[in-house]
Amino acid sequence: MKITWLAHSAFRIETAKAKILIDPFLTGNPAFAGQDAKAAAEGLTHILLTHGHGDHVGDTVRIARETGATVLANYDLGVWLMKKGVEKLEMGNTGGTVDLGGFTATFTNALHSSASLTEDGVSHCLGNANGLMLHFDDEPTVFHMGDTDIFGDMALINELHQPDIGIVPIGDRFTMGGAVAALACQRFFDFKHAIPCHYGLPGVDQTPEKFVRGMEGSRTRVETPAPGGSLSY
Repeated sequence: MKITWLAHSAFRIETAKAKILIDPFLTGNPAFAGQDAKAAAEGLTHILLTHGHGDHVGDTVRIARETGATVLANYDLGVWLMKKGVEKLEMGNTGGTVDLGGFTATFTNALHSSASLTEDGVSHCLGNANGLMLHFDDEPTVFHMGDTDIFGDMALINELHQPDIGIVPIGDRFTMGGAVAALACQRFFDFKHAIPCHYGLPGVDQTPEKFVRGMEGSRTRVETPAPGGSLSY
């Protein structure tokens, strides 16, 4: 398994059976500047979305059209994407699991909002925000928390799925901050590896320092690649 942090909450995961983009906010993302968008989408099989905010849906419609990748989203966001022209779509909702061939994706809870503001100034609800638990054949289990605060039922998520790799939002203001994220990881999870995200853009923490400091002494290995950096498992 190869995991590449593209920037913000956008990740590319490559396995023997799938090439996946999660929350592909590339265009207009200053932290993605200088990277190759075509390379990020090369050979793509799936696009997975945690929720409907623009900095997570990002380039989904364009990439889906150009690559033919299957898009996974919650039902409300999925219907909205269908109206935008996305044809290959798998939809679910909190607690549900979808078999995507070579891996499954389970929608977990996340404490956040999910909406899109149209040009007329109207905010349209796009379902609940979610995390995504990814189980692969003979590969580590990956949990992308989406955008969230800490909550006690994270313990149940861990009990049910026992994820090996956590992708954790740490930027504060719009998600939990680094110190709280570290508490969530240590109290509720037993990750072998944790990759912080959702930092480095305007309005949020610029570095993962608080998270790294909070995870000191943990059994979890914290990995902080630069945007465009890859990790192999």
